[in-house]
Amino acid sequence: MATETAVAPAREGEKLAGRVAFVTGGTRGIGAAICRSLASQGASIAAGYHSGERRAEELCAELEVYGVTTSTHQGNVGSAQDCRRTVEEVIARHGRLDILVNNAGITSDKAVLNLTDEDWYTVIAVNLSGAFFMSQAALPHMLERGSGRIVNISSLAGEIGTIGQVNYASSKSGLFGLTKSLARETALALKRARRPGGLGITVNAVTPGYTDTEMVGAVPAKVLDRIKAQIPLGRLGRPEEIARVVHFLAADESSYITGQVWGVNGGIDM
Repeated sequence: MATETAVAPAREGEKLAGRVAFVTGGTRGIGAAICRSLASQGASIAAGYHSGERRAEELCAELEVYGVTTSTHQGNVGSAQDCRRTVEEVIARHGRLDILVNNAGITSDKAVLNLTDEDWYTVIAVNLSGAFFMSQAALPHMLERGSGRIVNISSLAGEIGTIGQVNYASSKSGLFGLTKSLARETALALKRARRPGGLGITVNAVTPGYTDTEMVGAVPAKVLDRIKAQIPLGRLGRPEEIARVVHFLAADESSYITGQVWGVNGGIDM
């Protein structure tokens, strides 16, 4: 699907006008909020999804109010082949790729002694390997143009660990090393290509805390109350608050920020 309108009265700004953003897992929860936030600043949106074609189409229709081009891309982030294919699709459809947000993620929660081989490998494949293969596919295009933004969506679980989520926490913690290593490699590659100035390529991570999404909504009320009691700000985060940090990092003005991990968690880990 692709739509475009001539005016954009609802835009909040033009920080990302002319940019193209590919958001994996971009049709629900934090991913959908990121799409809306980037579009509100003028970025064209390529929304990646695994299932739920109708929801993907509805999101793109919703984004029409911002006057941006949209497209949807179905695939399994846990497949290296699908990662490469969807990145190629985005570039073919929009002519460029400026912002990659590796947001897709899954859980398969069990105590470590009960985890199956599949529980481990599937979560690692989607949450960590998927971000690697997406970034690897996007980087040649970004390096050729000398500019780009990669934002990896990690989790508080990767910083503090969580009971029953050793696979999930491990995958999200792995994104920290991926982020910092990619940030160093891209900076070195641009230097060797004699492109030290300009927008450059930055790679950063955002780590949401407990956020009001479908996943957290399934937690029993009593457990949720205990979680809120641990958060200094006393409430869950909103998807829009995570998205705000992503669109800040994606902006041209953030070109001096790379290899960093941004916690958005109400102060729970300070």
